[in-house]
Amino acid sequence: QVQLVESGGGLVQTGGSLSLSCAASGRTFSRYTMGWFRQAPGKEREFVAAINWSGGSTTYVDSVEGRFTISRDNAKNTVYLQMNSLKPEDTAVYYCAAGFLYGNTNNRDVNYWGQGTQVTVSS
Repeated sequence: QVQLVESGGGLVQTGGSLSLSCAASGRTFSRYTMGWFRQAPGKEREFVAAINWSGGSTTYVDSVEGRFTISRDNAKNTVYLQMNSLKPEDTAVYYCAAGFLYGNTNNRDVNYWGQGTQVTVSS
């Protein structure tokens, strides 16, 4: 069992930056692929980024490639999402995710979710 708690959301202007953190409980954190999904009002929850168990591999949805960076610190049981050059279309609730296969972007295959943190980018 893994419990996830996100922090770091907020309001930022277009072009600004935000950093999200996700603290995980459980001694098996380092075994899990970790990721971030987001859900805008009226839309399905979509994949944003993932990082494999060691941190050696990362993958991103095309729309954030080059602007967002996912990283993890297994000693601290924490995964991060650094978001730069934010756009209004990045506005959504961002969810930390665990317990899915690296490379699988289907939200229905995620076993563990955080409670979500709101990110709002004003134009």
